Amino acid sequence: MTATLVKETSPPPPGTVADRTRRLRRRGKVVALLFVLPALLLLGALVVYPVLFSIGRSFFDASGTTFVGGDNYAEMFRDPATLNAVRNTAIWVVVAPALLTGLGLILAVLVEKVRWATAFKLLLFMPMAVSFLAAGIIFRLAYDEDPDKGVLNAAVVSVHDAFEGSSSYPTARARDGQGLTKAKDGSYRTSQSVSPGNAVALGLVGVLPDDLPGGTKPAFAAAGQQAAPDELRGVVYLDFTPGGGGEQGKVDRKESGLPEMKVEAVRDGKAVATATTASDGSFRFEGLEPGSYAVRLPSSNFAPPYEGVSWLGPALVTPAIIGAYLWIWTGFAMVLIGAGLSTLPRDALEAARMDGANEWQIFRRITVPLLAPVLTVVFVTLVINVMKVFDLVYIIAPGPVQEDATVLATQMWLVSFGGGNNQGLGSALGVLLLLLVVPAMVFNVRRFRRSQR
Repeated sequence: MTATLVKETSPPPPGTVADRTRRLRRRGKVVALLFVLPALLLLGALVVYPVLFSIGRSFFDASGTTFVGGDNYAEMFRDPATLNAVRNTAIWVVVAPALLTGLGLILAVLVEKVRWATAFKLLLFMPMAVSFLAAGIIFRLAYDEDPDKGVLNAAVVSVHDAFEGSSSYPTARARDGQGLTKAKDGSYRTSQSVSPGNAVALGLVGVLPDDLPGGTKPAFAAAGQQAAPDELRGVVYLDFTPGGGGEQGKVDRKESGLPEMKVEAVRDGKAVATATTASDGSFRFEGLEPGSYAVRLPSSNFAPPYEGVSWLGPALVTPAIIGAYLWIWTGFAMVLIGAGLSTLPRDALEAARMDGANEWQIFRRITVPLLAPVLTVVFVTLVINVMKVFDLVYIIAPGPVQEDATVLATQMWLVSFGGGNNQGLGSALGVLLLLLVVPAMVFNVRRFRRSQR
């Protein structure tokens, strides 16, 4: 009988499995570190190093050789331009994110009820594809004060002129010593009194023949007409003969009348009759009582044309730039909020409708509260973004009002490279901007982590 010897295998020494597990974990960490290392090197070179260098540079003077401690930070809050930049940045932070979040919410809700929702979203999101440089140039032209160039002022002037009208002869004026006296309000009146039964000739210059209204006729025939006993008549004409010649203060055969001119008969400082000149410049006042009158050309005839709104003036430049920013980022806010809106429980909305709630009550009491986390993320993200706005402010604001529109980012560049050549103060402004952005970034990161949990 053959005996089979069975060799018992001894159990592995204690700790071997645990050591192997630890080795595998260390190896995995090394491999992960090797993959992450390029990104960490880029992060350190492009983010960490510039931040640390800027912090250190902020403690030195403009030349970078003399340590000045906190002098740059003290100077930063003594400089009126920097204080103005802080004020404008605060306006941006308060106004722009709130408007964008509100507009995005409203549009996201309304788009759901539009038949061509995708096309509408694409149209609103399209400005995001335009660079800030291109958008700044577009709005710089749109805000131009010249109505022939700026589309906004062209629209404003068109609406204004449709309701108010415009003066016919803004450049017209009277010759000195030719029977007309200019008043303080810009009107002209006859130097000597006239009475019914007489005729007057009121000559003006400063109007180009090509600027006369269509259908203008010569004033010579109208100047020769006689007035009735109870009538005061006259002619307003262009005291200029094309081609030269003629006599000043006298209506010549080739001189044109000035139509559509408002004329008043004034007695005791009050206008008692009003007339408008005909195509040959003639006018007349009928049924006047006997006595002395003065003929007046009101200042409205000579008022300069309405030029629109000074969008890029000191008072409106910041709201105008914020308007350009809204045009770019409204689509972004709408898309993010629309994504959150698509995840809302439809049964809650339908239950509210069945209970008799109208659309406004559903929006205010259900939609907005359920979207609060999304709205918060959008708002904080936009706060971070507006703190760093630079391109639009620098491009849209003209040079004379650059200081009125400046924000911290533009002020930092202007102080460092735009003529100030003080990188110490510019670095201090950069550190201030970093300190303002970091809390919002931390808040946003925490919100993302909580939402993932």
